[in-house]
Amino acid sequence: MAEESYGAGSGSDINGRLASLDSSVDSRWVYQDDDDSSAIDDEDDDDAAHRFDSDDDDAADQRLIRTGPSVDSFDVEALEVPGAHRNDDEEFGVGRKIILAFQTLGVVFGDVGTSPLYTFDVMFNKAPINGDEDVLGALSLVLYTLILIPLVKYVLVILWANDDGEGGTFALYSLICRHAKVSLLPNQLPSDTRISSFRLKVPSPELERSLKIKERLESSLTLKKLILMLVLAGTSMVIADGVVTPAMSVLSAVGGLKVRVTAIEQDEVVMISVAFLVILFSVQKFGTSKVGLAVGPALFIWFCCLAGVGIYNLVKYDTSVLRAFNPVHIYYFFKRNSTKAWYALGGCLLCATGSEAMFADLCYFSVHSVQLTFVFLVMPCLLLGYLGQAAYLMKNQSGAEQVFFSSVPSGAFWPILLIANIAALIASRAMTTATFSCIKQSTALGCFPRLKIIHTSRKFMGQIYIPVINWFLLVVCVVIVCSISSITEMGNAYGIAELGVMMMTTVLVTIVMLLIWQINIVIVLSFVIFFLGMELTFFSSVLSSMRDGSWIILVFAIIMFLIMFIWNYGSKLKYETEVKQMLSMDLMRELGPNLGTIRAPGIGLLYNELVKGIPAIFGHFLTTLPAIHSMIIFVSIKYVPVPVVPQSERFLFRRVCPKGYHIFRCIARYGYKDVRKENHRTFEQLLIESLEKFIRREALERSLESDVDGDSDSEDDTSCSRLLIAPNGSVYSLGVPLLAEYKDTANPISEASSSGNVNIEPSTESTTSDTEQSLERELSFIHRAKESGVVYLLGHGDIRARKDSWFLKKLVINYFYAFLRKNCRRGVANLSVPHSHLMQVGMTYMV
Repeated sequence: MAEESYGAGSGSDINGRLASLDSSVDSRWVYQDDDDSSAIDDEDDDDAAHRFDSDDDDAADQRLIRTGPSVDSFDVEALEVPGAHRNDDEEFGVGRKIILAFQTLGVVFGDVGTSPLYTFDVMFNKAPINGDEDVLGALSLVLYTLILIPLVKYVLVILWANDDGEGGTFALYSLICRHAKVSLLPNQLPSDTRISSFRLKVPSPELERSLKIKERLESSLTLKKLILMLVLAGTSMVIADGVVTPAMSVLSAVGGLKVRVTAIEQDEVVMISVAFLVILFSVQKFGTSKVGLAVGPALFIWFCCLAGVGIYNLVKYDTSVLRAFNPVHIYYFFKRNSTKAWYALGGCLLCATGSEAMFADLCYFSVHSVQLTFVFLVMPCLLLGYLGQAAYLMKNQSGAEQVFFSSVPSGAFWPILLIANIAALIASRAMTTATFSCIKQSTALGCFPRLKIIHTSRKFMGQIYIPVINWFLLVVCVVIVCSISSITEMGNAYGIAELGVMMMTTVLVTIVMLLIWQINIVIVLSFVIFFLGMELTFFSSVLSSMRDGSWIILVFAIIMFLIMFIWNYGSKLKYETEVKQMLSMDLMRELGPNLGTIRAPGIGLLYNELVKGIPAIFGHFLTTLPAIHSMIIFVSIKYVPVPVVPQSERFLFRRVCPKGYHIFRCIARYGYKDVRKENHRTFEQLLIESLEKFIRREALERSLESDVDGDSDSEDDTSCSRLLIAPNGSVYSLGVPLLAEYKDTANPISEASSSGNVNIEPSTESTTSDTEQSLERELSFIHRAKESGVVYLLGHGDIRARKDSWFLKKLVINYFYAFLRKNCRRGVANLSVPHSHLMQVGMTYMV
């Protein structure tokens, strides 16, 4: 297995840091591979360097060990990582917390806050009022649905299942992938678990059960696929929710005009709703912080109006509705209405819409800010709003349609109508921003085609805007508004999308409880049986109404699911094919001299997706080009299942072969929440600095060994007579075969004079200074190569199904996946590399 060494600072810095490590620093628990060379101190470095192709950790045995204080990638202690993004309230003062609370209102709670506009309308359309007991029963259903789903399930439980402040279905999947190898993309490495963001849980009495679950998940391909299917289904429902939420909220708010303006028709309501939706999606690009701060006070006024109207109706009409807190009225409601009451469950669920948005939008705010705002402001106002509507219906049972606007005092109708429409527009943004977050997470974890992502805030990394998705959601939303104009049908579609993601979240959080939280099995079973059973009951109600237009949203969710599944399937197949066809070191040694390929000045960064081994596309470069750069770095941009990778741990280097070849492997690791805004020059600078640190760290480790191999000093030597003097005065050899080591140790090449003469310095025979001279020569070689220029070698690997493949595979790979790959954003697009620095070669794999 190849040595997995991280770059470090200078030798003296490392010595000082290693010497000053305090044994009192807390240790941590990690999973270690028995054959993981990075955890073995006495492994020979030269042997490790020649075994790069064998670092496959799939079959490695793992054991849980306690490690001492460790120095991580670049001389940063693993438990104290500067620059890591945290969502802690301690960073903010009182003024900042107030601003954050207003932003929370404007971003997270708009959806659940506008649910009183349509919940009772849909419920009583399916189960008409036949007496006061029906009103009390429906109100009791709504009250306990609010208490159990948004409050107990999401605010008190699921918000704590965040991945370092990141919420949503893919954040849960990331947590599971971090603790068990369930990802179907086979690019995991043992080094990933040593990123400081991997905070594995200290053993507990439930650890044995957790390890058994982990072993079962990792050994079963069926379970891995099942978990992925659940995640993709949940994400597709989130995207569908992002479509139906604006449609439902805006249509119900604008429909309030019909209460006072009797001449207005439904078609005119639809046209006004479409205009509002266009405005809504047009301002999405201004970002969450700016828009959230602007609309936060407006939504605060809305919640105050909701509570005020509720108190007014309670005092004016009937305070006896407070009896609905007794759940026995739910029993009476079902006893009186039987099947109709069951149909009404789909409408009752609408009071909990926006619950998933609280979790999916968590990346924008902290857990405590969301919890406190919901408990002390949002929940009381919602309860008062529903109690007030029920009090109005106790005296006006024929006014169930548009009950909210009908219950508003006449003098306050127009101001509240205006505020309600503003609140509806704000509510629509909640699921739209949640959709952006979920798509970014799924893209980073290989389950969605790459798209252009714009980061709208310098302070918060999670605040993003995806133009293509934004306008796509607008088009689909307008189509749904125009085709489903009935609030009842729209509410049924809303329930399908909301319940779909709720059920997926319940299952994934249950896995998190068992695998990561390691809590008592009785608590876990109680959670999953109660909430999943309740959600399945609601889901059976909405599915019974599939005869209306609500099936459109289910079809849309299926289409999004297929897009994500096809992309993940094609990416997995492509990666596995590249692994099978990667070049062996023996072939590389034979290939270079036979082709007569020469080494030219400069650094070649060969981009590929492989995290180990030599990609086959490199052989394609060799057979296409007469020369290759004096230094080759295989660069793989990889996303790991953590929100953020600290900059100091970004790059992981390895040698592909002995020193004189100057060929390295670099894995640039990013978390799914990381911002990739580096231009190509910044990226080059960071990469070269990290490479130098790696070489210094490697030299320091060699110097600590008792015996130093003498033949490691010859990396810059040459026996060839053909020399090239670069414009900057550096001297390069062009006659060396591609993978032939330099042999002549007596005549190292040094800097040439401006006239082109070569200065030869005799080598030092002192054994004690061999390592230092080797280090300086290699660093000097890197500097000369960097000054000569950096070229990006891009290998575009495509896949095609074999002729003997079955028809469905040909259809998926040759048409659907090929279409997605052709229209997605290239992986190197974020670096903004000039065309003069690019060299591209295409290669097609038959799968």
